[in-house]
Amino acid sequence: MASPPIPPLRVSLDLACSAEHAFHVWTSQIAAWWPKDHRATSETPTEVVLEPRQGGRLFERTPSGREVDWGEITVWDPPRRLGYLWHLRRDRADATEVEIQFISVAPDAARLEIVHAGWERLGAAGNDWRDRNLGGWNGLLPSFVSAAERPS
Repeated sequence: MASPPIPPLRVSLDLACSAEHAFHVWTSQIAAWWPKDHRATSETPTEVVLEPRQGGRLFERTPSGREVDWGEITVWDPPRRLGYLWHLRRDRADATEVEIQFISVAPDAARLEIVHAGWERLGAAGNDWRDRNLGGWNGLLPSFVSAAERPS
């Protein structure tokens, strides 16, 4: 029997930069802003890589060259939308889904709308994983905001 639906996480935040710039920072500069404590391995320094295309990978590369998959790009629509399967420290079959919209509200202002769904795939642990990921988003987003709003 299928697990009951678990409401997606929804996160929204306003940025003092253009939507195009926010998309660029999230995708092309991810290695620079992704927090060091949000990694799969304890090796340092590691590099976070997002391959900029549908079907591309999101992964961590260790100094020894080992690559640890975190996800797979499912939506690549620059500079408006990015979607990926997220399976950090989990089997790909248990991946949740992240979709991020970069919405222009003014020439130098954007809104980020994040929907993180698919928790029911994790069965009885789905609600716990959802709660843990809310903490993860809350720890991750300040680094992104700082990088996106930093003067060039």
